Amino acid sequence: MGPPLSGVRALEVASHVFVPMAGSVLTEWGAQVVKIEHPVFGDPYRGLVTVGLHNVYRGVDPFFQSANRGKRSVAIDLATNEGRDLLSKMLKDTDVFLTSFRPGARRRLRIDVEDIRKDNPSTIYVLGTAFGTRGPDADRGGYDVGAYWARSGMQHLLTPAGAAWPETARPSFGDVVGGLTIAGAISAALYRRAVTEEPAVIHASLLALGMWQVQPEIVNAGLDDQDLPRRAPDRYAVWNPLMLPYRTADDRFVALSMLAPDRSWPELCEALGHRDMATDPRYIDMEARRINARSCVEDLEAVFVQRTLAEWQVVLADIGGEWAPVQTPREVHSDPQVVANGYIAAVDIGDGESLPLVTSPVQFDGQPGQPTRGPEHGEHTEEVLLEMGLSWTEIGELKEKGAIL
Repeated sequence: MGPPLSGVRALEVASHVFVPMAGSVLTEWGAQVVKIEHPVFGDPYRGLVTVGLHNVYRGVDPFFQSANRGKRSVAIDLATNEGRDLLSKMLKDTDVFLTSFRPGARRRLRIDVEDIRKDNPSTIYVLGTAFGTRGPDADRGGYDVGAYWARSGMQHLLTPAGAAWPETARPSFGDVVGGLTIAGAISAALYRRAVTEEPAVIHASLLALGMWQVQPEIVNAGLDDQDLPRRAPDRYAVWNPLMLPYRTADDRFVALSMLAPDRSWPELCEALGHRDMATDPRYIDMEARRINARSCVEDLEAVFVQRTLAEWQVVLADIGGEWAPVQTPREVHSDPQVVANGYIAAVDIGDGESLPLVTSPVQFDGQPGQPTRGPEHGEHTEEVLLEMGLSWTEIGELKEKGAIL
């Protein structure tokens, strides 16, 4: 069987990462995705290389590649009548239309849901926003640093108590999760359309995604009608010492995550070479370890610091309790589990070079994702227009008018 979305056609009029990442996921799931870019400016995300915010690897921008893998780029000026007419023709065979443009731009370019449905009533319409489609900030733009990270409460929650400044988000921290979420919603909408013939209008916002991510804290704050005070965590006053990271001899960490500690405790003590700790009255069960958390944690710290991370990985390899090494991003590339499951793919970028990209985190029929490179600006303009039935003469005339690249 082929990829699950084989035969699905999508048009993307979006920039940066949030919505384009959804398009990139669709390509890994088999859809054909055409990215519409302005003939002169292209997706502004391409320009972050020139201002030093993105690095260049073998002539390509890895960040742009991640968000635009597998797409075809068609450079059309939608502000021209000729360019908008081309979009109308492309929409005739389109299943999904994706955009992240703000209301003013959508009205100006005639790409609101009503406009798209005039061209194709069965198109699934997807809109990604910063803050949602209603309320006082519906018309405002924003990125994941503000909408997903700061405004959702996440930045506050993940900033250590007493820190001089709020914690900084990682690049595209909410965008990549948001793109995957939108791709899942599109799949649900395609199913509904197949069953009922009703096309959906999908809205997703970075603010809503951030709130979803930290919903336990948001829910609790609503129940108590106040934010819980932030305190620096005390690792020596925990209910379960088997839910902490422990330092190793080479200043690395083993992260224990054993949610069934009474079951895991004897086996862990055996593996650590301290069978006596399993029967120590202070640590005999979960309640005893909670009461004596300080001494239990200190004893475990004294044991783990005696060996290196690599040594502990061998010692703990076959125990039933849950644990993980605290790895660096570079180590993830050679993690045997990552390699065995195809979680990173070597993507051909031409001239015998390849770029490692993280594949879509879901697999169909046991097959890892097979991403391909992202497009150059306007790389497929002529190719797609020829497929639509335009002649070279017509394409030349459009170029002369500045409607296409």
